[in-house]
Amino acid sequence: MWQDISMTLDQSFWGNTIWQYIFFALIIVAMLIVRTIVRYTIDVWLLKLTEKTTWEADDKILAAFRKPAFFLVFIAGVYAALSVLTLPTEPIDLPRFLYALFTSLLIFDGAWVLYSGTEILTFYMERFTDKTESKLDDQLVPIVRRTLRILIMIMALVMIIQNLGYSVSSLLAGLGLGGLAFALAAKDSLANMFGSVTIFTDRPFQVGDWVALGGVEGGIEDVGFRSTRIRTVGKTLITIPNSIIANETIENFSVRTNRHVSMTIGVTYDATPEQLEQAVAAIRKILAENKGVAEAGQLVYFTEFGASSLDIFINYYSVTTDRVEWLELKQEINLAFMRKIAELGMDFAFPSQTLYLQKDAGA
Repeated sequence: MWQDISMTLDQSFWGNTIWQYIFFALIIVAMLIVRTIVRYTIDVWLLKLTEKTTWEADDKILAAFRKPAFFLVFIAGVYAALSVLTLPTEPIDLPRFLYALFTSLLIFDGAWVLYSGTEILTFYMERFTDKTESKLDDQLVPIVRRTLRILIMIMALVMIIQNLGYSVSSLLAGLGLGGLAFALAAKDSLANMFGSVTIFTDRPFQVGDWVALGGVEGGIEDVGFRSTRIRTVGKTLITIPNSIIANETIENFSVRTNRHVSMTIGVTYDATPEQLEQAVAAIRKILAENKGVAEAGQLVYFTEFGASSLDIFINYYSVTTDRVEWLELKQEINLAFMRKIAELGMDFAFPSQTLYLQKDAGA
């Protein structure tokens, strides 16, 4: 009976014996069992283990390796199962193709691990940038992640092409004819890339700063690898290439230590010198006693005989840099000026002309 069974299993169908088909099926079943064990190990045992630890990165490491591990078990099991079969070599060398395909899938799986592993690097970079005062390096994190992922995909693609039997060097040499045209087309992109490097190294501003550059004023909303986006006062969004920003004069209002106020008030010509002296002294006292005004930079002088007013020049700096608080301070001080000028019996001047008529004595 065993001899009959053996003879039956030795029968061939499509170039393979029944024994080979049975081994093929057993390996597939074994692969599914191993895949289930791996899934249970990762999704249950290791997951519970990482939840008990205080190390925050282990969750990200587990997430990065989870799917690539399942895929590795799958491709290894399928390759092992197909290897027990006698595959034809004509008209296509299937064993050789199978080996090249399996190697390419291994490269893909390794690239998948590295691609997912960038999340771990991003995690540590974000922890580092959170400790810094600048917000610009926070914007650098996604750019670094995106760049690394692109490099990983390019390297994996080159290795897969090389593994499939194509000469990458010959391919690159063939592309050399169009290299000049490509370089000319990519000139602006390269300029923007170097512009972004300049921004991240010099740090003339950071996300959230209020700046003026190239006739545009607004808040920095996003700094990318190619361009920077600015939200204007009118709530419009302006995108400026980084190559332009790198060559522009940038005025950053957010990093100033104080806000400046420079103004001239004029009183009417019927004011006496004594009243002007009292007005200047009173204005100096108002500025000196206000805690919102910086001590340095206070200037109050009667400076000009204007066309229709006696002009008092006033210069001071606010302690706060917040725009709303600055406006409230200006309002408070201006109202104090008005009250003091009225208290001293003087009036604010406005553009006017006085016409003098002289009667001719011989008329």
